Amino acid sequence: MTVTRFQHRRDLVAVLLAKEFKVRYKNTLLGYAWSLVHPLLFAGVFVLVFSKLIRPVPTVRVPYVLLVITALFPWQWFLNSVTSSNYFFLGNASLIKKVNFPRVLLVFSAVLSDLVHFVISVPVIALFILAYHFRSAPGAVSLPSVHWLWQVPLLVVVQFAAVYGLSLIVATVNLFFRDLERLTSILMQLWFFLTPVIYPPELLMNCGLGWILDVNPLAWLVGCWRDVFLEGTMPWGSLGATAVFATVLCVAGQLLYRKLEWRFAEIV
Repeated sequence: MTVTRFQHRRDLVAVLLAKEFKVRYKNTLLGYAWSLVHPLLFAGVFVLVFSKLIRPVPTVRVPYVLLVITALFPWQWFLNSVTSSNYFFLGNASLIKKVNFPRVLLVFSAVLSDLVHFVISVPVIALFILAYHFRSAPGAVSLPSVHWLWQVPLLVVVQFAAVYGLSLIVATVNLFFRDLERLTSILMQLWFFLTPVIYPPELLMNCGLGWILDVNPLAWLVGCWRDVFLEGTMPWGSLGATAVFATVLCVAGQLLYRKLEWRFAEIV
């Protein structure tokens, strides 16, 4: 790729990213704050239900709210991008028909937009950890680690690759199989409950369902985020497995996109 071509694509991504933010928050009162309010409200509901109203969910060491917060924000990024990907091409039908440009950038910029929202949430996670550190018994909750400076960007790159690859697959297939929109919603709900987001992974292991953790790439990814946020350590085995999964998704997404792109203008 030449320098001029790279600059052209960079500028195009910047324009598409600005459009994503403008469309998403047009005429909204809270604006960007919605990216934080939504998962925080869900976290509050889960904390209320599973630690107060119903039999408390057992956690190994950390308060339940931290167990949820450290996994729910990464999950929300994954959920938002994949469910919205059904419209990444369909929602830009007029643009696809009238302008000749790499359509894959529509997916890239949309996933990048959700990445920005996730990055904004990291300080919120740090504030929760700080608050519970000073409220808990000494040593019960660790302070945010300086290792976050390299661990968080590394995990962001791996998750971005996984989200981008899967979103590209969904966006492409949905042009030819419109039922995928409803199917995606159902599958994401099932995937959520099979991933230890609102409960510790030990809960599955104690029930004889530990094999779910072994075959669920999102469980590996969530485990990485929890270890980084709560302990400042990177589980390299889980990270490596997640990186392989992300690479497979990216390759599969690109191959599928290149095979079907020539039909986009007539389908949308």
